[in-house]
Amino acid sequence: MERNSSLWKNLIDEHPVCTSWKQEAEGAICHLASILFVVGFMGGSGFFGLLYVFSLLGLGFLCSAIWAWVDVCAADIFSWNFILFVICFMRFVHIAYQVRSITFAREFQLLYSSLFQPLGTSLPDFRTIALSSEVVTLEKEHCYAMQGKTSIDKLSLLVSGRIRVTVDGEFLHYIFPFQFLDSPEWDSLRPTEEGIFQVTLTAETDCRYVSWRRKKLYLLLAQHRYISRLFSVLIGSDIADKLYALNDRVYIGKRYHYDIRLPNFYQMSSPEMSRSPLTEQFRNSRRYCDK
Repeated sequence: MERNSSLWKNLIDEHPVCTSWKQEAEGAICHLASILFVVGFMGGSGFFGLLYVFSLLGLGFLCSAIWAWVDVCAADIFSWNFILFVICFMRFVHIAYQVRSITFAREFQLLYSSLFQPLGTSLPDFRTIALSSEVVTLEKEHCYAMQGKTSIDKLSLLVSGRIRVTVDGEFLHYIFPFQFLDSPEWDSLRPTEEGIFQVTLTAETDCRYVSWRRKKLYLLLAQHRYISRLFSVLIGSDIADKLYALNDRVYIGKRYHYDIRLPNFYQMSSPEMSRSPLTEQFRNSRRYCDK
């Protein structure tokens, strides 16, 4: 305790106090270094944010080293600033190499430019998403899922082609490129629940889609908050599009055939099941509009 108090006394109490200050300001290089430090520490996160930070900090340390060598003539100040400049330069080169080395297959490039880039998703974040998925080919008239048989164990996004959705052999709607194949099924189940498809999805043309395994995707979403919010927005928007597509449902007599993957409309497609007051109100409003 006495040793610590003695050290504090030597540093504070017995340290010589500046009795006179320099009248002239330091050179422009010193002030430029300070400005670069201030602007550099305003950088953001992510790969491009790190490039911004290390580039400006490196320039700031370089200016400080030049100032120490030319104006102050202090070898120790020059050495420390030059070492820090070299560290920032090496980090900048390493991060720039990582960003430049990000390449994707054609399907992922198309998916990024059409869907993820407009939402502001960075290439490193998209690479994390892409590494957790696989590209699958579905030939014409082959089924992605069969009603009552195929288990819900993945989430897929169509890249090319067209998928026909049917229930009991009756057409419901199409799925076009950059739409999810099974967003209603994904949203209807909790992570610990299991389920099977209530519709059949058949390829009308040769299709290519990107697929994420259910458990692997849940793990990815738990680890990355931004990716979790991104998928929540994409899936929600896709389900909304499918709801609007219900206006194009098949009409036979007085019976409407709804997409039974959407739980809110399931009871409307089955007259023998009990209907809620909200369902009856909806049906009555539709009858009034038809008149």
